[in-house]
Amino acid sequence: MTNYPDYLRTYPNMDSASPLHISLNHIPHGFRAHRHDFLEFSFVISGRGKERINDASHPMRPGTFTFVLPYQVHEIFTEPDEPLVLYNCMFSMDLLIESGQDDGLLAWMDHYDQQPSIQLDEDDLARMRLLIEDLAHEYNSDEVWKHTYIQIKLKEILIRFDRIRRKQGDLCTTTPTSTVKNNYVWPIIQYIHHHYQEELSLSGLSQKFTMSASRISELIKETTGQTFVHFLHDLRIRHAASLLVTTDMSVAEIALEVGYGSYNTFSRVFRSMKGIVPKEYRKRKLELRAEQRQ
Repeated sequence: MTNYPDYLRTYPNMDSASPLHISLNHIPHGFRAHRHDFLEFSFVISGRGKERINDASHPMRPGTFTFVLPYQVHEIFTEPDEPLVLYNCMFSMDLLIESGQDDGLLAWMDHYDQQPSIQLDEDDLARMRLLIEDLAHEYNSDEVWKHTYIQIKLKEILIRFDRIRRKQGDLCTTTPTSTVKNNYVWPIIQYIHHHYQEELSLSGLSQKFTMSASRISELIKETTGQTFVHFLHDLRIRHAASLLVTTDMSVAEIALEVGYGSYNTFSRVFRSMKGIVPKEYRKRKLELRAEQRQ
């Protein structure tokens, strides 16, 4: 049986119009092995250590930029008396999906085994640090166009990372290990993330990806730790939770928006995953927000 480390499912601000959270963190004793279904990048300001992603590792020192894909198991180790200070940015895959496209910036993620980290030289380090500090400043501001600016700045950071990664090529410090499973599963996971609001089934995925439904089910379970049905419900309910907090849409409208043809089915699944019905969830979240503003 596959053993899955901690599965982190939440981060601050995830139920907002811009599901992204960035913070500057001090890590004196490393961070335990974990995985999550959102995207994350980190940028080291000071300190030294090592990060392991799946079965490959790379050094961490000032100027190390790392991009972690969903469901990858990663763990951080620090050197004695060299605590790591680094920016961590966690964000939803939705921020990278371009309207009217099946990929957008997600296209590079088809190559699941690409180098996850780069070591920036002095000039690139200074430029990347300015970009990330600008993103962090905007995140903590209340400026007009805040959400649009955050998405633009995030994409600029990731594009710069990918350009540098491509230029470094064989100069990368770590040789990534890939498997046939990864090459097959990521396009499927990405497709589900993009189309979960539609009618999806294992049989439909089987036809699209010319693979047996049982094999697709097995790959999803191995990668996410969830069955296909639970994985699909999870994506839909997360979207619904965000809409309940950030919009005035009725619960019935939200049910249709996230892919449920039946209000009763939506309410039942929501309650099984959140512990309360959608209306009560909205009420509690809005009350909490009102208390935080006081």
